[in-house]
Amino acid sequence: MSNELKAYHLHMGPAKCAVDLSDGSERGNYVNQDYILRKLGRPHRAVNIMYCYYPLDKGWPGRASVVHANPNVTFAWDYPYDDYFTYKGGLNGNRDEEPFPYMRDIRRHGQDVILTMTIDPNVTDDHLIAIAQDLTTFGPMFLRINHEATGDWFSFNRRCTYQEVADFFVRFHKIIKEYAPNVKTILCIGGIEDLEKEEMEKEKEFTEAVRHTDIWSVDKYMALHWGWPYDVAERGGTSHNRHTVQKIYELTKRSFERFSYLCGGITKPMVMSEFNADGDVTGPYDQVKMIQEFCKMLKDEPATWFSGFTFYQFRDDGRLGLEITDPNNKEVGVEQPALQAYKEIIHDDYFKPVFTVGEELSFPVKLRWGCSEDSTGLSIPLHFEKDPVFAEVNFDEELQDLNLMMEINDHWFYKAPGVKMIDLMPAFFDKKLNGPCELRLNLFAPPATGENDPSQGDDWAENYYTVIKKLPYIRLRFEPIEL
Repeated sequence: MSNELKAYHLHMGPAKCAVDLSDGSERGNYVNQDYILRKLGRPHRAVNIMYCYYPLDKGWPGRASVVHANPNVTFAWDYPYDDYFTYKGGLNGNRDEEPFPYMRDIRRHGQDVILTMTIDPNVTDDHLIAIAQDLTTFGPMFLRINHEATGDWFSFNRRCTYQEVADFFVRFHKIIKEYAPNVKTILCIGGIEDLEKEEMEKEKEFTEAVRHTDIWSVDKYMALHWGWPYDVAERGGTSHNRHTVQKIYELTKRSFERFSYLCGGITKPMVMSEFNADGDVTGPYDQVKMIQEFCKMLKDEPATWFSGFTFYQFRDDGRLGLEITDPNNKEVGVEQPALQAYKEIIHDDYFKPVFTVGEELSFPVKLRWGCSEDSTGLSIPLHFEKDPVFAEVNFDEELQDLNLMMEINDHWFYKAPGVKMIDLMPAFFDKKLNGPCELRLNLFAPPATGENDPSQGDDWAENYYTVIKKLPYIRLRFEPIEL
C-alpha cells in the first residue's frame, strides 16, 4: 500500500492547556513509559520525576528512610534529609544511575522531562554547575527546584531561612541559564493561600525568585491526607483537609495575578505542578468528580492564563494515583475510577497538542524533534473502506533503527529501534469506524537514546534530527484473511 501513499510536512504545537504526569516519588516507584502509554493512549507534554540531593549528609546517597530508619518516625519528612530517591549525578556523579535511565525513557517516548529536586542550599556552586551539565543533553526540559518552598516540611526549609531558600533558587537559576540554557526553571511556592489576603505567602522573601524564574507554579491539592502512611484519615482528624474545587481554582488564579503584579505586569507560564484530590479523603468517586470539575472550569473560562497541570501521580502506594500499587506486588497497579476519567480529559482537544499539516514532502526527509510542543514530523493520509480487521506498520532493514512516536485515530504508539512491526489495531478497539473515511497516520522521531547529539550542529541542545529515507509499508485489511 505504501507505494501509493503520499506524505506531508507536519508540525506539533502546544495544547491550550498542557497535561503532564508525575511518575514516581516518595509514595511510589517509577512506572515505565510503555506501560503508561498503553493505559492512557497518548504521551504527555512532560513527565515529572522527583529526587533529592544532599551530598554533604551522613548516609548519602542512600535513601533517607533506609539509611536513617527509625521506628519513632511519624511523618513522611521526619528524616535528616528528604525521603525521595537520591539523585546520583552531580559532582563526581554517575549518569548511568538514577534518574538518567528514566529521563531517557521519558524522552524516547516523545515527552519532555520535569525534574523535581530538593537540594541542600548549602552546597557550593561546583555541585550546581555539575547538575546543570548533567542536564544539557536532555534537550528542552524543566527543573523544579526546592518545591513547596514556603512550607516547613522539607529539610531545606529546616536548614535555612525562607530568605536563604529564595536566594538559593535565584543562585541556581542563574547557574542553569549559564551552563544549561535549554533548561527552564520552575518556582513552586504557596502563592495566595488565603482569599482574604492580597499578598502571597512569604512574599517579601520570594519576590526576586518570582522575577527570575522561567515558570510560576503552585501545588494545590483539592483534598490531601498528609499524615499518610502513619495514620488513617477519619472524620475529625487533623492530618487531612478538603477544599471546594472553586476555592482551589480561585487561589490558583489569584496566585498568577499576584506573581504578575510582582513582575510589573509581565506574565510567565503558570502551572500547577501537583494536582489531584486525595482518595484517602474523598473516596474514589468524589475524587473523579473533583478532577473533572476543575478541568471543566479551565475549559469553560477559558483559562488562557493557565499553561498546564501535572497530575500527581500515575501509580501511588496510597490513594493519590490513577493506579494504586498492589500491596502483594509493587510491579502491579490496581486501576482506579480516576484513570478512565483522566484518560477522557487528556483526549479532549483542549488538552491535546495541535497538529498543523503542511505541503507534500519528498524522501529522504529530515525530521526535527525540538520538544513535545514544537516538533516537525510527517503525516500520511490513509483511506479506510470501513472499520479495519488488520492495521499495521512494517519497517524493513532501512527503517528498523528508527525511534518513532505514531498517532492515528487519537491513539498513540511507540516504535523502539529494532522493532519491525507495530500493530495499530488498538486504535480501533474503543473507537470503531462507522464506514469509509480518511484518517492520517502522524509520525514523529524523538531521540532514540533519549538524549540530544552534540555532533548534530549548533542547535543540538534544542533540536534532534532524524533522516527517514522512505515510508514504511502500511498494511490494511478490512475482513478476516479466511472467511
